[in-house]
Amino acid sequence: MPTPRIPLRPFRISAARTTHAVRATRSRWRAVCAAVVLALAIGLLAAPAKAEVQHPRQEWLRQSTAGLFLHWGMFTHPRHRDCAEWERDVTKGGWSADYWVDEARKLGASYIVLATFHSRLGYARPWPSKIPGSCATERDLLGELVAAGKAKGVHIVLYMTDDPQWHNADGVEALDSAAYSAYKGEQIDLTTRQGFGRYSYDLFLEAMEKYPDLSGFWIDNDNEYWEEHGLYEKIRERRPDWLLSNNNEDTPIMDTVSNEQKTGMTPAYDYPAAVSVPMPRLTEADYKLPTTGDWWYDGGDHEVDARLSTGRYITNAGSSIKSLMAETPMVNGKLPSQQEEFNDVMGNWVEPIKESVHGVEGGGYMYGGMQPGFWNDGAHGVVTVGRGENGDRTQYVHVVTPPRTDMVRLGDNGYTVRRVTNLRTGEKMRFSQSGGHLSILGAHDWDPYDTVFRVETDGRRPFYPQSGIGATATSARTGHPAAGLADGDYETYWDSDGKLPVSVTLDLGARKHTTALAVNQREWSPTHARSSFGRPEDSARIKDYRVYASGDGKRWTQVRSGTLPSARGVRTIDIGGRDARYLKLEVRSLWGGPQAPEFSNQLRIDEIQVAYGRSKTTRTELPLEAEARQNASSGAVHSVACGACSGGRRVDGLGGGARNSVTYRDVRAPESGDYRLQLDHTAKAASSLSVSVNGAAPVEVPVVAGSPEVPESTAVSAPLKAGANTVKVFSTGRRGPGLDRIAVAPLPPASYTPKTTLTVQPHGLQWVGPGQRSLTVTAALRLDADEQLDGISLAPRLPAGWTADGGPVTARSLRLGQTVRGTWTLTSPPGQDAGSADIPVTADFGLLGRQKSASDQVKVRPLPADRIWAREAEDSANQFGSTGLTNCGPCSGAEKVRNIGGSEQAAMVFPDVVVPDGGQHTLHLDYTVNGTRSFQVSVNGGPATKVTVTDTGNTTPRTASIPVTLKSGANTIKISNDTESAPDLDRLSLGRTT
Repeated sequence: MPTPRIPLRPFRISAARTTHAVRATRSRWRAVCAAVVLALAIGLLAAPAKAEVQHPRQEWLRQSTAGLFLHWGMFTHPRHRDCAEWERDVTKGGWSADYWVDEARKLGASYIVLATFHSRLGYARPWPSKIPGSCATERDLLGELVAAGKAKGVHIVLYMTDDPQWHNADGVEALDSAAYSAYKGEQIDLTTRQGFGRYSYDLFLEAMEKYPDLSGFWIDNDNEYWEEHGLYEKIRERRPDWLLSNNNEDTPIMDTVSNEQKTGMTPAYDYPAAVSVPMPRLTEADYKLPTTGDWWYDGGDHEVDARLSTGRYITNAGSSIKSLMAETPMVNGKLPSQQEEFNDVMGNWVEPIKESVHGVEGGGYMYGGMQPGFWNDGAHGVVTVGRGENGDRTQYVHVVTPPRTDMVRLGDNGYTVRRVTNLRTGEKMRFSQSGGHLSILGAHDWDPYDTVFRVETDGRRPFYPQSGIGATATSARTGHPAAGLADGDYETYWDSDGKLPVSVTLDLGARKHTTALAVNQREWSPTHARSSFGRPEDSARIKDYRVYASGDGKRWTQVRSGTLPSARGVRTIDIGGRDARYLKLEVRSLWGGPQAPEFSNQLRIDEIQVAYGRSKTTRTELPLEAEARQNASSGAVHSVACGACSGGRRVDGLGGGARNSVTYRDVRAPESGDYRLQLDHTAKAASSLSVSVNGAAPVEVPVVAGSPEVPESTAVSAPLKAGANTVKVFSTGRRGPGLDRIAVAPLPPASYTPKTTLTVQPHGLQWVGPGQRSLTVTAALRLDADEQLDGISLAPRLPAGWTADGGPVTARSLRLGQTVRGTWTLTSPPGQDAGSADIPVTADFGLLGRQKSASDQVKVRPLPADRIWAREAEDSANQFGSTGLTNCGPCSGAEKVRNIGGSEQAAMVFPDVVVPDGGQHTLHLDYTVNGTRSFQVSVNGGPATKVTVTDTGNTTPRTASIPVTLKSGANTIKISNDTESAPDLDRLSLGRTT
């Protein structure tokens, strides 16, 4: 029997209020106590750890690419109030299990999750049941579906909800407590979590008994009763080959973690960018195919965004994530026409590339493969590899967003390529390989959703065996030592124990030649700051780093420094060529910030591999290499070996002005206009290059300090004429940079703005009293994309009459990960109340000759006449613990804080609550809630006062008021509930002294 499940952190709440049913937070303390008692009773107190990460019962799902999620029940439009009438209409409408199975197969789905016992669909059971309590059909619809699926090789998984909250939605009572109580012989209220947990527990047991050919349960979060009574252990005992999947929570006993409806990524289809579950954990991406509408059929034939949906399908396959695609069957089981049409298109579209998405793993991770993510000239995609020991000898490069040119260039991660073909057309592709990159040339006919190249390799060679490398670190968390970095096992990892800066030293055992570090960071965080179901998340990946080499472990030489992008997949740090016994990776900073404490400073790395060479250079040259024979070189310019460079060489000697130059005599453009001209250069110190196009006056291009052996890129906008152009490159410095190559591409679309993070504080609407007021505003602009911004200016834009104590903060340029910051004191007009003001803080910058901007607002509003103090819950002055912000249109400031309660960490603290006079005040709590929940309110560390409120819908702000005793000056107010979920909080305010 598996180890009992002991919750180790606060329960994560799903997007219940707008998607699935609202799940109330379980009592963490009760669950822990019950689990411990159960564990002691059966003598299995050992932590579950990795026990359920991989198991033979999971193999069919690991072999899968996708599943079909069907939300369908008694409240499917048009809503039925009577179970028998609903069943009659289902049958009269021609419901067919085979239809669902066939639609799943069109999508390449090997399983169906049936969500009928769902809180928003009437808790319907599509099977004859001996257990009264909610709708159950006389016809065995579930049994028919299981049989149809088994006949056609499609597994059926049954959805079960934990949540009774929507039992009386729209005045229709869906749960029959009296009937269930009579059945059990005692009074049980199904509308409570304990009562509903008991009822649904019985349904789990019934389903296991009636349907042995089911493949498992998809569980929409947990119910305390299930945990306290060992439900999951019972399932494991009775159906050991069944899968368990839990929505949004990584629970060790579960086989699968399903990640629900992630949005806001860049690109929008890159679903894995928001998934925070590392391989080899079995994960799903659970998302809607209809672009709008509910998870269930609401009467509308909603559009399916084919671009978004196919992109998600491919990028999930490229990260070994299963695509659980939700469709909305009507009462008769048929899908709305636009969903049916998409299924037909999808089946035909996938068929020619089936081998690249079925039976594969994500490339660039623990299974090997080239580097996924952002490539050249706006391209983005993923890599898939075959399964098995040599599966990475055949790889598939999926170009989901095509480049603006006819070439795709990506990191080869040490694989030597021998053949490339277009998988859809069979066309044999020209390719060039050198300097750690594969360039696929002459691609023109881009598929609208995914162009797939089949890449055959001779394997991955130039890496030292992990068994011969020792690893030590300056800090490590207990149980996750540095030895996990070089043991070849991706389930062990190094954890830096929250320390930064921190370093890890690799010992090769003897002095050896080294060229690069391949760093596989643990994929346990999203790639950028976001909020998921109201909880703050951020990237725990390396930002700024340095690499040192040493022969004796005492004297160190810095061989590389830079910034790694916040991106999934392996990151290769090329160090040129160094003979060393020891290599030290020093991590200076991570991308994540303190607003997401779970991820802040939490560095974890699975593996670091050391390369001693590079993939073999092909005879096919990459266009526009600096050393190419057709170029004209003058003066001291000469070609030198450069292993990390395109073609294995670069050009040196460009310093001293135009007399030492390289001239490209045939740079072609399809039509006249401005183009993106990229220069790949090497330089130990900061310098510049000068570029003259068609004899025009040269433009100076700044070159950042880096490595003299490893190219960096800088791009400028350059005017080219149709046909052949000449581009002359030189340096006015005494000793110019090295030049590897140039590249020409169309400019990005005019609408393109690179991803930046603009942080403005204070965040949240600011409430001010009468009279003139001053406000301190800080702002920071960070560049998150691998671009270069020019002419940056950051400043507040003041309303009429307002003043600031300083002007704009400026910077000449900004590159990946760099930040510009400013602080200003803003003062309202004299001689009058501050009143209402919206103050934008704006960053203006240039990108390839185009002006762009990013902006955020500080909003100021006067206090209501009956208040002496007010602060929004989302204000950056507060301390949030493990709670999180979410949008709330009707709320004050259009935001609120959710996920309060359920643990000590899930609490809010309002510091510096300043009042002029001590004594008793009235504290007003603005909140939203669905059902009955309670706040605990503590002032200045004193005993907590319980505030219980009730409402429906969780969308309308209400106000509760209690008396509190405050001291003159600054006070601290804590809002919490250590054991249960609290309401969402909109704002606190204080009335006048009573």
